[in-house]
Amino acid sequence: MMNKFWRGRIKWRLAAVALLAAALALAAGCREEEASLDAVQPPESSAAASEPEAYSRSAKPVGIRIGFKIPDSHLMAGDSNDNNPVTRYLESITNIRISHYWEAKGEEAYSQRVRMAVDSRDLPDAMVVDREQLERLINGGMVEDLTEVFNRYGSSLVKNMYRSTGNQVLEDASRGGRLYGLPNVALQADSATLLWVREDWLGRLNLSPPETLDDIERIARAFVERDPDGNGKRDTVGISGYRNIVYGQKPHINGFDSVFNAFGAYPGNWVRDSRGEIIYGSVAPEAKQALARLADWYKRGLIDPDFPLYQETQEPIVASKAGIFFGPWWMPYFPLSDAVRTNINAEWRAYAAPLDAEGRFIIHSAPATDRFLVVRKGYEHPEAVVKLVNAFTRLERRQDPNEAAKTLDDFSAKTGIQPRAYYPFDLLIDYADAIETHYADLLQALHGKIDPGKLEPEARLLYDKWNLESAQPKKDLEGWKAVNAYKYGVGVLASTPSVRVRSVFYGVTASMPGKWSELQRMENEAFLKIIVGDSSLEEFDRFVKEWEISGGAQITEEVQQAVPVDMVGKLR
Repeated sequence: MMNKFWRGRIKWRLAAVALLAAALALAAGCREEEASLDAVQPPESSAAASEPEAYSRSAKPVGIRIGFKIPDSHLMAGDSNDNNPVTRYLESITNIRISHYWEAKGEEAYSQRVRMAVDSRDLPDAMVVDREQLERLINGGMVEDLTEVFNRYGSSLVKNMYRSTGNQVLEDASRGGRLYGLPNVALQADSATLLWVREDWLGRLNLSPPETLDDIERIARAFVERDPDGNGKRDTVGISGYRNIVYGQKPHINGFDSVFNAFGAYPGNWVRDSRGEIIYGSVAPEAKQALARLADWYKRGLIDPDFPLYQETQEPIVASKAGIFFGPWWMPYFPLSDAVRTNINAEWRAYAAPLDAEGRFIIHSAPATDRFLVVRKGYEHPEAVVKLVNAFTRLERRQDPNEAAKTLDDFSAKTGIQPRAYYPFDLLIDYADAIETHYADLLQALHGKIDPGKLEPEARLLYDKWNLESAQPKKDLEGWKAVNAYKYGVGVLASTPSVRVRSVFYGVTASMPGKWSELQRMENEAFLKIIVGDSSLEEFDRFVKEWEISGGAQITEEVQQAVPVDMVGKLR
């Protein structure tokens, strides 16, 4: 059978030589060729000449009011969200004073605050928005055209990172050849949802690692019934969950997206079905099959009974109550670092599971970008926004030559706070294949293939942390985060054959602005009720009909018309 074949190939503890070969092959295949940035990218020589302006300190103080998403961190006494070591450092090198026009805690609250700002046309000088909000802002004439500003002040580092996506991110942020937002870059590695499991519990109960849906079910039942933490109480849960069920385009903590993927369903995404027709993945028949499986798991107590009630979805993970959850490769950064801080004996490992019926690990590729930094129409210093992006991107990539930048390492070591939590804008910019490349370079250095001194700054830092973690496990939690994310998260991705599914459409159609939010609410409610047993499985068919009548059919037709005939969205 196919599953047996894949079991022979997919090894969860690979030999170092095999890991190295897999990672090198992956990195070689992932690096995109460089391409021109068309209307918004000057020639390379011009980009190099613009570096003094990209990092220059403004002659006079410049003020900027932003919309800010409050992180899950606790600053030291005397510091505030807009006055802390990170903001003070950025101001010292740019002469740009950041103040918060408004703040919102958490992704949902921030998104709501942005919608309010757009609806009222009362915008901060700059803020990060999603694709639909960008469309509304452009159509409403509320944001600045950044084409010339970015050409002049954008750093070569940022421009090269945009180039690594084949310019897709800039195209997504442009209309009519004009740039209206600075996009983030969605890392290729971030597309995959892995299964994270308490490895110490597996060992204590003598359980074999998971591959299939049946394996996950077997382990979850054992975690619920067999006292894996050894405290003599039945107080552990199997699978942790997210109350909105799926994330859709970009995975995060506790989403059940990969369960749907294993059935050939891609909720929240526009894909081609087996007949080549464009459909919305949430209303596909395969989605009903996935819901049936999840509802059965919930009914039998394998999924945390309280998962819809948590204010913060990671609560049972951090409290050492959950033994299984779904999430991307970077989960050791959060929430597993908090989980290990709570219970130093907790050991978590990542697995490429579940496989589908044919034994394949399916990854739905995320869009090249999903958020955009916009500047209010009429703001006098749009170049300040570009300069701040240049500054914190260089800092994030550990290429900042200023000695004062090292003080932020001390700040992080003392508080456990990643400096990026207090960057003015939640806008990650990197090379699209950065994670795979760092991992391949790291393994070469660890195995003596290259001189560690020749590693790029980020890879060298990871190399040093790896050696420290190997010598003193969990001594430095900051080092533990990075090492475990790469060793187990990226390591599994590098060593596991996978099949990627790509969406055919990420844009906004004419009918979406007035209808999409309600359609999503309807979808989330239907999925949750089916899983927790408040509705029968047949409710899915009623949901599909209501979804179509309420605008889904019209939007589907608009998407079908918007996608080029030769666009491919099948399995690759």
